[in-house]
Amino acid sequence: MPVCPCGSGLDYDECCGALHAGKPAPTAEALMRSRYTAYAMGNFDYLQKTCAPELRADYEPPGVATMPEWRGLKILRTVGGGAGDDAGQVEFMASYTINGQAHSLHELSDFRRVDGAWIYTAGEINPKQGTQVRDGSKVGRNDPCPCGSQKKYKKCCGAAKEA
Repeated sequence: MPVCPCGSGLDYDECCGALHAGKPAPTAEALMRSRYTAYAMGNFDYLQKTCAPELRADYEPPGVATMPEWRGLKILRTVGGGAGDDAGQVEFMASYTINGQAHSLHELSDFRRVDGAWIYTAGEINPKQGTQVRDGSKVGRNDPCPCGSQKKYKKCCGAAKEA
């Protein structure tokens, strides 16, 4: 059995495959993972089915020419969305490629439970972040730039700060 694309480490049939086959998602995060997997597999009927009714009428699957190749999912945080909740949020990063170019999607998705089933209600792309606490040491002028450019910090991202 293939490993599920959602990153759970489980076999597809035991994870998102069961949800795609009709089993209700037990949590908002499980629904979010199953929706990611549906995007990765091109299961657009499932994506429409798991949208809130007010979103279904406007749902349009992406065109074949714009289909990304989904590369991975990272759950950043989950708020609510458990067994005793009626609403929840899942913040995630999904990486993908289009035409050989790597990209990522950062979204804060909202979910609600309707008649016992979780549905997707909204998403905020690149959600505003609270105060960021830096972990690690300060980057020195002659250190490699943390953006990955292979340049020295002072010649890359640090250049604007020194100007």
